[in-house]
Amino acid sequence: MSLTISFLFASNFTSHKNLSQIPFLVFLLVLVSLQQKRAKAFYASLIKLLELSLKKKNQKGKMGVLSSVMGVFGFGIGTSVGIVIGYYMFIYFLPTDVKDPKIRPLVEEDSKTLQRLLPEIPLWVKNPDFDRVDWLNKFIETMWPYLDTAICTTAKNIAKPIIGEQIPKYKIQSVEFETLTLGTLPPTFQGMKVYVTDEKEIIMEPSLKWAGNPNIIIAVKAFGLKATVQVVDLQVFAVPRITLKPLLSVFPCFANIYVSLMDKPHVDFGLKLLGADVMAIPGLYRFVQELIKDQVANMYLWPKALQVPIMDPTQAMKKPVGMLDVKVVKAMKLRKKDFLGKSDPYVKLKLTEEKLSAKKTTVKQSNLNPEWNEEFSFVVKDPNTQALEIILYDWEQVGKHDKMGMNVVPLKDLTPEEPKVFTLDLLKNMDPNDQQNEKSRGQLVLEALYKPFKEDEIPKDVDDSTMVQKAPEGTPAGGGLLVVIVHEAEDIEGKYHTNPHVRLLFRGEERKTKRVKKSRDPRWEEEFQFMVDEPPTNDKIHIEAFSTSSRIGLLHPKESLGYVTISLADVVNNRRINEKYHLIDSKNGRIQIEMQWRTS
Repeated sequence: MSLTISFLFASNFTSHKNLSQIPFLVFLLVLVSLQQKRAKAFYASLIKLLELSLKKKNQKGKMGVLSSVMGVFGFGIGTSVGIVIGYYMFIYFLPTDVKDPKIRPLVEEDSKTLQRLLPEIPLWVKNPDFDRVDWLNKFIETMWPYLDTAICTTAKNIAKPIIGEQIPKYKIQSVEFETLTLGTLPPTFQGMKVYVTDEKEIIMEPSLKWAGNPNIIIAVKAFGLKATVQVVDLQVFAVPRITLKPLLSVFPCFANIYVSLMDKPHVDFGLKLLGADVMAIPGLYRFVQELIKDQVANMYLWPKALQVPIMDPTQAMKKPVGMLDVKVVKAMKLRKKDFLGKSDPYVKLKLTEEKLSAKKTTVKQSNLNPEWNEEFSFVVKDPNTQALEIILYDWEQVGKHDKMGMNVVPLKDLTPEEPKVFTLDLLKNMDPNDQQNEKSRGQLVLEALYKPFKEDEIPKDVDDSTMVQKAPEGTPAGGGLLVVIVHEAEDIEGKYHTNPHVRLLFRGEERKTKRVKKSRDPRWEEEFQFMVDEPPTNDKIHIEAFSTSSRIGLLHPKESLGYVTISLADVVNNRRINEKYHLIDSKNGRIQIEMQWRTS
C-alpha cells in the first residue's frame, strides 16, 4: 500500500515540478501506517495538501534548476524509506480486528457440511450400501488400451448398417468415422451397490464417472461437399442399473443384460464443426445438454431398459417345446425276486436332464407277467438330447426295493406325431460292455408319442423367470397343477448332525428332496408337482426339513431342523409366489420356496 501511494504522489508532483515536497509526504505515509485506524483522516489531509500545492504552483510559476535537483533527490530518499518502513509494518504488525479461525475435527461435522467441504468424496464413503471397487478400476486402467480398440471396433460395426439405412432418406452420400478413439483416460467407478433378490437375477448399480479425452471425427459428404464434426472433452457422470437375468447353469451363466438409468445422466462435451467450436454459440450449450438428458432419460430411465442378449434363452433355459405321452402296457417273463413268492413289480419313468421326480405305475402283487395300460405325460425341452429312462422295481414292504431291470428310449428315435411301440429287453445297467446285461431279465412293452408344440403354443417371454406356464394336457378343467420348487435353505443346523433334506406333505401325498451332506446352507433346486381337481384355496402345504445320518448304531439317526405350514390361497390368487420362510423350531433357519398354480 505504501509503495502504491508513494508512486502515485511522485507521478503527480513530477508533472507539477513539486518534487521537493515528496519526502514530506512519504513521512506522513509512515505515520499513517503506524496508525491504521486513522486512514480516513489521512486521505482527507492528502487531498487538501494536493490542492495547496496546485495553488502555490499558480502563484510562484516555474521553479529553478536547483529546486528540480532537490526534488529528484528527495523523491529517491522518500521512496526508499517508505518501502522499507511499510514492509516492516506489514510483516510485523497485524491488525487487531482479525480473528483466528475455529478449528473443528471432521467427526464433529454433519453429513451435509462434509459433502459441501468434500464434493468429490466417493460414494462408498458417503453411503454404506456402496462397496469399494478399486480392483475394478485397476483392471480397467490396465485393460483400457485394448478395451478402447475393441469398443471402437464394435461401435463401428454396429453403426455402419444403421447409417447405411438412414442416409438415403436425407440425400447424404456417406457418413464415415475418420477418427474414433476413446482417449487415454479410462472411466472410474466410485462405488458399486449389489441387490440380492429371491429371483434368478443379479442387480448392480455402479457409480460411473468418466472425464475422458476422446477424439471422434465424423465426416459427412453431401452435394459434393464434405463437412467434419469432432467430439472432444467428453464427460459422463451416471448411475446405471445393470441386471443379469435369468441366471443359468450354462456358461456365461446368464442370458441377458438389462441396462437402465436411475437418474438423468450428466453429459458434457465439446463439439467442433469445420474446426469451429459450436458450443461457443450463446444458448446452444445448455440446449444441447438438456436435449441429450431428456432423450436418454426417455429411452433408458428406469423402469425402461436397454436389453443386450447374450445367448438364446430358449436353448439356454430349455423351455418346453413339446409333450411326450407314454403308455406302459405290460411286462413279460420277469425274474423272481422274492424268496417265498413271486415279484411285486412296478415301473418308474423319468426324462433325463430333468429335476422332476419320477412317475410310477401301480404295484402288481405276485405277478411275473403284469399288465398296467397306464398313461403318463412328460414335458419335453430338448428332444435331441433327452431320453426316457425306464426302471422296473420289485416292491418290498420292508427295506429297499429291488431293481429288476432298466432301459432307455432316446427321444430322437421318435417321429413327431407318430406313435411307436417298443418292446425293450431289461438290462442291469446301460454299460454296453457289462457281461451281466446278457442275462435274460424279461421284457417291457410300452407305447410313446412325441407331440411338438405349434408356433402359437410355445410360451412367450421365455427369459422371464416369473412367467407361469400352462398346465399340461389332461389337467382337470376345474382344477390345475400345483408346482412346488424347493430352492435352498440357510442357517439350519442340527443338534447331532446336519445332512438336510426336505419333506413336503400335501393332501396326504408325501414328496422328498435328495439329502445334502454336512451343509448348513443346502441348495436343492428340485421341483414337485401335484395334480388337483379344484383350486386348493382352503388347503395348506406342510414343509419340514430333516437331517438323517447313515451311521449304524447312532442314538439319533433322524432329527427335525424346522418346519413351516403355508396357506395356498395366495398361490391360487397370485398364480406364483417366491419367498423365504422362517422355519419354526429353528433358531435362525430359513427356506426358500417357490410355488406356482398352473391351469390349462
